[in-house]
Amino acid sequence: MCGAVEYAVDDAFEYSMNCHCSNCRRTTGSAFKPFAGVRRERLRVLRGEGAVLVYGNEDDAHDVHCRTCGSLLYSVVREGAYAHVAMGTLVDAPTIRPSGHIFVGSKAPWYEITDDLPQYREFPPD
Repeated sequence: MCGAVEYAVDDAFEYSMNCHCSNCRRTTGSAFKPFAGVRRERLRVLRGEGAVLVYGNEDDAHDVHCRTCGSLLYSVVREGAYAHVAMGTLVDAPTIRPSGHIFVGSKAPWYEITDDLPQYREFPPD
């Protein structure tokens, strides 16, 4: 949001979902987090590494925010192998679109999903 951190990511996303878990709602301040999953080596912080704030265990799953404005940039998941990029932080539109809703079993009770994408109570099976 503020430009203190700049990252680049290849448009090589392997999956994309809308996550409704309570952690994603809290970190985004929204009903859900649209994210796109990409192999971690496809994402690079170009500028502002000192302005990166890691929330969680750096050796495990964690969120990466801008220390200056607090924006969620991406989450490191799946034993550090993947980044879940917050799609709202992308400057250019990715070719991938969310293919479903996950963790709808804990979605915000005040939000109604109105599209026809598949809904999964938790994370979908592989």
